[in-house]
Amino acid sequence: MSKINKDEQFGFMIDQSRCVGCRTCQMACKDGRDRPVGVNFRRVYEYEGGGYSMDENGTIISNDVFAYYSSISCNHCTDPACIKACPTGAMMKTRYGIVMVNDKMCVGCKACAMACPYGAPQFNKAEKHMNKCDGCIDRIDEGLDPFCVASCPFRALEWGNIADLRAEHGFLASVAPLIDESATLPNLVVKPEKNTRKSGNRDGVMHLPHSYQGVKDDII
Repeated sequence: MSKINKDEQFGFMIDQSRCVGCRTCQMACKDGRDRPVGVNFRRVYEYEGGGYSMDENGTIISNDVFAYYSSISCNHCTDPACIKACPTGAMMKTRYGIVMVNDKMCVGCKACAMACPYGAPQFNKAEKHMNKCDGCIDRIDEGLDPFCVASCPFRALEWGNIADLRAEHGFLASVAPLIDESATLPNLVVKPEKNTRKSGNRDGVMHLPHSYQGVKDDII
C-alpha cells in the first residue's frame, strides 16, 4: 500500500544537516535504474565558500569557511519548464504528480534539458531520447521507497505527499546553488544546516563532477 494517493503531489525532502556528500543515493539510483555513463537522475551538489587569513604570529584564522551538500533529482515541479518546452508533448504529468517522459513521443531534441534549471532531463545516446527521474513510480505503486531514499545511510532523504513533507519540515526550497523556487515551483523541501545560503548567493562556488549531463550554467 503506497503512502501517497495517486491524486496527491509527490515530492522530496533533503536534510542538509545529515547529507555528507557520500553519493550513495546517486549510485543506488544509477544501479537500480540501469542508466549508462553520463546519465545521472540524482546528483549531489557541493556548495562551499569562505576563506582564511593569517595573523602576525603566522596563525591561520578561518573567515567564515563553510560547505554543505544537496542531493537533487527531478523536483516534479508544479509549473514544469520541461513540459512547456517539449514540442511533442512527450513530457507530461502522471499519477502522483510525477513528471515523466513518454518514450514513444520523445524525439530527443533536448528542448526540455535546455529549459529545466535543475538538469533533470538527460539525453540517453543508446536509446536516442530523453531520460529523467520518474520518482521510482513502479516502486511507489508497490509501497516501496525510491532507490535513492532507501539507500541513504544517514536518512537525509524522504519522499511523500509534498503537503505532508512541508507540514513536518517547512517550506524552504530556494537555497544556493539552486535557483529561486518561483521559477518552476519545485515540489522540494530543504531542511537547512547552519551554513545554508539562499538562492542567488555568490559567496560560494558549486562543485559537481564534469561527467554529469544536463547541469545548466545558470543553476547558480
